[in-house]
Amino acid sequence: MKILVTGSAGFIGMFLSKKLLERGDIVVGIDNLNDYYDVNLKLGRLKELGVELENEHLDSSKESVKFENFTFIKADISDNVHIDKIFKENNFDAVCNLAAQAGVRYSIENPHTYVQSNVVGFLNILEGCRNYNVKNLCFASSSSVYGLNKTQPFKTSDSTDHPVSLYAATKKSNELMGHTYAHLYGIHTTGVRFFTVYGPWGRPDMAPMLFTDAILNNRPIKVFNNGNMSRDFTYVGDIVNGLVKIIDNPASSSNSWDANNPSPDISSANYKLYNIGNNKPIKLLDFIKTIEKHLKKEADKEMLPMQDGDVESTFADVDDLILDLNYQPSVNLDEGIEAFVKWYKEFYKMQDK
Repeated sequence: MKILVTGSAGFIGMFLSKKLLERGDIVVGIDNLNDYYDVNLKLGRLKELGVELENEHLDSSKESVKFENFTFIKADISDNVHIDKIFKENNFDAVCNLAAQAGVRYSIENPHTYVQSNVVGFLNILEGCRNYNVKNLCFASSSSVYGLNKTQPFKTSDSTDHPVSLYAATKKSNELMGHTYAHLYGIHTTGVRFFTVYGPWGRPDMAPMLFTDAILNNRPIKVFNNGNMSRDFTYVGDIVNGLVKIIDNPASSSNSWDANNPSPDISSANYKLYNIGNNKPIKLLDFIKTIEKHLKKEADKEMLPMQDGDVESTFADVDDLILDLNYQPSVNLDEGIEAFVKWYKEFYKMQDK
């Protein structure tokens, strides 16, 4: 297949692109390489895909020297002219839209950025699929959409009408927009709600990187809600395995659809929502202990109240993904953190102390 992966220099996007390339798919990856976090980390991910760029010389298009079937294009999904051109010049069999402005807390400070990237940008992807007859689309949503919902584990059939951050609201809007295009234009559309993804090459604004950096540099780590939090931490390799299964099995209409009692995760259209998680929530303090174990160093903890836009717990019900696509997360926390710490020390040239 020829597949467009947006956000290909991102955390999940790089691993997905690599997985698809290794099995022989043709991949066109796009990313705007913005400076939300250190661009050098994004350039390092592209190097894993065989594309070597210098920070001061970011080419708009670059062939891979590692994978003959990979092309990288520097592009912003909110640029409708450029995105239309990319669709027009390629005959994509499938699209996986992972490009987005991420981060719950950052959305409180920079709301316009989120609407431009996550709403306008996603509309451009939908229009590209519509105008150039791409019938297989999957896109990134988030566990954040569950908002004020306290019933756990979170099920895709649950209501998600009460988000607590603008980031979550933009992801909810993506799900509604995706359904609309599935209904109007027959695009087989699958939304994927990610649950706290971690692993090598992860984002610097997420807990594993923040904690590891602080511990190794003798700074206190910020522990919100006094540590009374849990997350369904999911290793990036398990996330990617699930995404590949979704790409290979486009959504179809559901025989269980009931217009008199509609469930938000299925439809009479070719539309489906899935959770991708580990199905095993882990307490934040246990997560920190695992990092301490592999760093062989104890953290200095600064206990703080809950932050605006955050939630106390996440827990994914992945029964549908297991039943439909035989999804099986296989990497436990100890293995995942060990791999992350090993990568971190190599990437940042740090040695055991």
